Amino acid sequence: MDVTALVLTFGAIFVVELPDKTFLATLVLATKYRPILVWLGVSAAFAVQTTVAVLLGHAASFLPETLVRTVVLVMFLAGAVILIREGRSHQQDSGEEYAEAAKAATGWRAVLASFLVLFAAEWGDLSQLLTISLVAKYEAPVSVFIGALAALMVVSGLAVVAGRTLLRFVSLHVLHYVGAAVCLLLAALTFVELVR
Repeated sequence: MDVTALVLTFGAIFVVELPDKTFLATLVLATKYRPILVWLGVSAAFAVQTTVAVLLGHAASFLPETLVRTVVLVMFLAGAVILIREGRSHQQDSGEEYAEAAKAATGWRAVLASFLVLFAAEWGDLSQLLTISLVAKYEAPVSVFIGALAALMVVSGLAVVAGRTLLRFVSLHVLHYVGAAVCLLLAALTFVELVR
């Protein structure tokens, strides 16, 4: 178990996902359904998507090291640019467009509705791309899987428990900038490794 990769992955994914549509969609779903059912559904979706990202990142680790590091560097820089642009736009989506896909449901239907909404919304998401990059960079798929899934589950837990309160104290655009700074730091570390 690579503790450094686990902690770094958790921190990076947590900071990137907090201002993301994931948080907002989960928050809105939790206003429609029992919060624990929403959390179970979105956590299951995250488990599937994190598994796919880790497998793709692990497959990438078989490529030449210089190529992998270059692609990882570009992905971190792209992530920083995306987060800066989102932060500058100051768009605070309500998340309703994701939750509207789910109709009134209870019990396991609420879990399934939450799963499907987040499963559809998260493909190609920044956190998935970062997970692929971190697996390729650290070659520690289990550690990255645990860190990424834990971060996603904590963010969704915050959304269902204290989402509206949190948004009163911290602006989404500030969180975008913090996420961009994390991506730039990871890009800088990757660049240093690349030029060595």
